Amino acid sequence: MTPWEIHGTELTNCNCAYGCPCQFNALPTHGTCEAAICFRVDKGHHGEVSLDGLNFAAVVKWPGAIHLGEGRMQIVIDEAASPDQRKALERIMRGEDTDEMATMWWVYSMMSPHKEETLFRKFDYSCDVEARTGAVRIDGVLDLDAGPIINPVTGQPHRVRIDMVGGFGYEIAEMGSATTRTHGLIDLPNNTDSYAQFNELHFNNHGYIRAAA
Repeated sequence: MTPWEIHGTELTNCNCAYGCPCQFNALPTHGTCEAAICFRVDKGHHGEVSLDGLNFAAVVKWPGAIHLGEGRMQIVIDEAASPDQRKALERIMRGEDTDEMATMWWVYSMMSPHKEETLFRKFDYSCDVEARTGAVRIDGVLDLDAGPIINPVTGQPHRVRIDMVGGFGYEIAEMGSATTRTHGLIDLPNNTDSYAQFNELHFNNHGYIRAAA
């Protein structure tokens, strides 16, 4: 197993209601799970290969809950990545060089037997976790715009966080609202003003790396 570590941010939009039932071991809001999952590496490596400054994403779609499988998945990697960097990020996203069940990438990959060809495209990624704002543009694949949940009575931003104790995705995630427009093979027609998640990303082969107490 090649040792790797990634530290950065995640910005995700799925078709569920704010809060996302998956975060609470419940079934998807509308029965299906459809998501654009986007990442930025601030600092990272796979073996001796630096991953600093690279972006990557997946467009995923399951006919039911994720754990029921039969998902369709397409990985997208920053076109700025070198051949070695592309191979490294693809291995991580496919759950390779990773302990069983240790990362969400492992789960997504194992639950998605229908994989489209990996794409290498130009990215424009921004994510401010604290402010709950962000946007992702991937040429020919998707446009994602995210912001805070807005209180319908006051018109003011409504801040909610999920504290995941012992989970494998994050420790603290900020909740928001996002809309994604897809242009590629996997269509996400239901991701409008739906669940957005902003969080710190810190993983290695063995799972989420928690801050020292």
